Amino acid sequence: MKDCVTEEIIEETNEETKLDGLLKKMQRMNSPGYLHTVSLNELYENVYESRPPVIDGLLYAGAYILAGAPKIGKSFLVAQLAYHVSTGQPLWGYDVHQGTVLYLALEDDFRRLQDRMSRMFGVEGTDELHFSVNAKMLGDGLDAQLERFVREHPETKLIVLDTLQKVREATKDYSYGSDYELINRLKSFADSHGVCVLAVHHTRKQTADDCFETISGTTGLFGCADGALLMWSAICIRHEEPAALGVLAEPEPLPDHARERPETRKNGRPHPNEKGAQRS
Repeated sequence: MKDCVTEEIIEETNEETKLDGLLKKMQRMNSPGYLHTVSLNELYENVYESRPPVIDGLLYAGAYILAGAPKIGKSFLVAQLAYHVSTGQPLWGYDVHQGTVLYLALEDDFRRLQDRMSRMFGVEGTDELHFSVNAKMLGDGLDAQLERFVREHPETKLIVLDTLQKVREATKDYSYGSDYELINRLKSFADSHGVCVLAVHHTRKQTADDCFETISGTTGLFGCADGALLMWSAICIRHEEPAALGVLAEPEPLPDHARERPETRKNGRPHPNEKGAQRS
């Protein structure tokens, strides 16, 4: 009987100690100077989910930039990406994870979209690819529009902003900080909803040793993005020359077949003249 009473006292003491520790932790967290940290052991013990793939080896959940010169064919490329994701059809040998797609074609109208899509894919449609030619700006309504769309379409995997400039707030501040904040807003939305936001943008006319530095604007755009796709062509695509596509992104696990292909060089910085460029 005495042993039972002792065990109960020990259990109550342990519970009080746990509650006291929890209370102190909550008080620390409510302190204005609190900084949440984890130890290396805690970091190793936790299981973190990788970013959901949209197109294996190419696009994952997060914020991406697709940049290229005017009229090189960026809208055709994102239409192809949007169609393949919405139908789940493989693209260039990469596996595609089917899901709902929102394509904000803000420099087009529905007639031009109809003509482009029918020329590219015929008359076989899908209810998983949604278009809009009018949208509000970031910080002035677009955030709420995207939130509502994802809420109404929980299987959304890809959102295309064509173009980034069309959804950017009118400002004279094109500093590193404003560029970084612009992409950070898209990245925060993408990360919180597990979707890929692909923003179409332009490149500069000036050349650079690193072709990804030709993306128009400061390095804040590319610095905050999870990855970038860059289109280039020695001769304008309007003259029916194919455009090359270079890819640079944070490393993600690649399928076995992709590891063996030189054109998937996720951590390299391909140059327009490089032999292993993908063709779109």
